[in-house]
Amino acid sequence: MHGKLFLVPTPIGNLDDMTFRAVKVLKEVSLILCEDTRTSGKLMKHFEIGTQLKSFHQHNEHNLVSEMAKQMKLGQSFALISDAGTPGISDPGFLLVRECIANNIEIESLPGATALIPALVNSGLPCDRFVFEGFLPHKKGRQKRVQALLEETKTIVFYESPYRVIKTFNLLKEHFGGERRASFSREITKLHEETFRGTIDEIIAHLEAKQAIKGEFVLVVEGKN
Repeated sequence: MHGKLFLVPTPIGNLDDMTFRAVKVLKEVSLILCEDTRTSGKLMKHFEIGTQLKSFHQHNEHNLVSEMAKQMKLGQSFALISDAGTPGISDPGFLLVRECIANNIEIESLPGATALIPALVNSGLPCDRFVFEGFLPHKKGRQKRVQALLEETKTIVFYESPYRVIKTFNLLKEHFGGERRASFSREITKLHEETFRGTIDEIIAHLEAKQAIKGEFVLVVEGKN
């Protein structure tokens, strides 16, 4: 009998967003693969989940996928979680999923929290069709990635850190113009959640007026008209 891989979303802020099914699965599997055992350990303690944790992140996943697949083929069921949100969405997961598919191991992906969808539907921009770009490269390739979107007519979604968000909006202004409509959401589901909508120029002015910029950002940008 083959085991199974469960892809289990975890809350992006508010712990009440953890589903009953996610807790049940995490209690029943043989092992939980997670980015940071310290971060996930706090979540497990909160929900009284005693399953063993194993580090599985971008620096070791290439070396672990074959061994994890081998153990699942022997009958063990594993869960994969990220520090926050849905595994595989700008987080580790793709390589393990691919390895499981190659080995005919069943995969079950639970629905749950991810930051991009709340930010998109809250932006006021068209959300029937959109493209998700995730994080832009920190240095090399940033200009090229944005240039490739110059003719994109669908709404565009990015992830960005608080340390680069103004720099990224200035890059978008350079290529799309300051009058292009956009929004950002940060600290989604948390106490200081904020969504700000306006032109790119208005957003830059709003961010530059802040004394401190905190929280992970989701940027939503109007497509070309």
